[in-house]
Amino acid sequence: MVDRDRSTEAGEEASQVGKTVSRRDFLKIAGIAGATIGIGGGLGGLVAACGGTATTTTTAGATSSSVTTPTTAAASTTTVSAGAQAGREVKLGFVSEQTGSLASNAVSDKWFMNRAQQAVKDGVLCGDGKLHPVSFLLQNSQSDSNRAAQVAGDLISNSKADMMLVSGGVSVTPVVNQCEALGAPCLANGIPWQTFFFGGGATADKPYKWSYAHCFGLEQGVMSYIDAWSQLSTNKIVGLLWSNDVTGLAWANEKTGMPPALKAAGFTMVTPSLYQLGAEDYTEQIGEFKKAGCEIQFGIATPGDLSVFWKQCLQQGYNPKSMGCAKALQNDADLVSLGDISLGMIGSMGWSPEFPFKDSLTGATAQELAGQYEADVGTQWQLAIQQYSKFEWAIDVLKRTTNVDSPDSIVQAILGTKMTTIIGPLDYTAPVKLGTDRPVLNNYRPQYGVAQWRKGTKYPYTPYLVSNKGAPLVPVQTKIEAMVYS
Repeated sequence: MVDRDRSTEAGEEASQVGKTVSRRDFLKIAGIAGATIGIGGGLGGLVAACGGTATTTTTAGATSSSVTTPTTAAASTTTVSAGAQAGREVKLGFVSEQTGSLASNAVSDKWFMNRAQQAVKDGVLCGDGKLHPVSFLLQNSQSDSNRAAQVAGDLISNSKADMMLVSGGVSVTPVVNQCEALGAPCLANGIPWQTFFFGGGATADKPYKWSYAHCFGLEQGVMSYIDAWSQLSTNKIVGLLWSNDVTGLAWANEKTGMPPALKAAGFTMVTPSLYQLGAEDYTEQIGEFKKAGCEIQFGIATPGDLSVFWKQCLQQGYNPKSMGCAKALQNDADLVSLGDISLGMIGSMGWSPEFPFKDSLTGATAQELAGQYEADVGTQWQLAIQQYSKFEWAIDVLKRTTNVDSPDSIVQAILGTKMTTIIGPLDYTAPVKLGTDRPVLNNYRPQYGVAQWRKGTKYPYTPYLVSNKGAPLVPVQTKIEAMVYS
């Protein structure tokens, strides 16, 4: 449960970002924003064998796996030419936060990896005209940036992964760093493109050579939160709870974070001192929010920190009309741990059963995808299913790769991508221009909005899209409602 694990969670997060973040450290990566990002993970010792790689292999007519995952009924849509020459096995490395403070998506990660495996169980007819079996090699980053770098180096150098796949704030940057150092193609999603791009040291003049993403932008989240709050009748005074780590400082950045957008929209900001990860007492911050009469509350917090903060808000009589959080509230378990005091909270949404896109591997609609997850796993569909799209993308890339033995050939296929995934269009043939869906060479933005958690019918809590300013292709489900206190 969240409260029980929060000391462990805080310790792990602190190991990722350090106990404090200096001004120099932050300015070094100015522009990074969004979900948690690990800044550790040098290159020393990163190609040592780490063990524990879970491998799922697909071959024509046969499937073997050392990963215990739910099965799916997904049917393969891979075009297989009768009599096609057999090609060598293609290996896809996958770094996932299976344990540790960010492991709430571990089950969904395994589920969609297994779904992709089932979809290509007969192999993939690649651009070289050969039918290649595909294996998926899963490694656990343990929600630790150093570990993520270590296992990525192992997958590339020892397991000979042809392409790397990664999501998650702690894992992406160290995996990208390894791929750039070792010359391995990489596909990422599930975090802000600013974190993906600037976090590994890329610039507009010197972009990545090997790493590419389908990541949303901080700007999409900011405009969606502002739009949601504008639907309420409030005094437009926002209390901002920033964590003292790279994530919190990035959102708080006066030039590239949330403050300039709030100011331009006519909101007044109340920003007390930053809190340390794992803090037990938020009296100082709550006191400032109450004194200023903040009717809107927003923060960057882990599920454990959010739980402690919100319970203290209620105990101290602080009842804002809106409570939002961009790091937590990505899993119904976050709501279950809080109980009904979480009803009405808003958080980011990068996928739901209402998204009007299909699984490119199986043809399943978003509703069918959610239903299959619930049938296989026995729990409510998860927002994290959005990360399945990198598997769709990887298979599409392989189908267009003319030489699977050449990393450069794989990159050329990545740069030629033009498809639609479960989280929206992905078009690397579009021109690069800030302010568009392809703001930098290495990224194309998916759809990304803001949802409000309400009482569910089948399950205790369900998110509903209340703003699509960052997801214009997805219909809004309802308007935001003010928090209700008993």
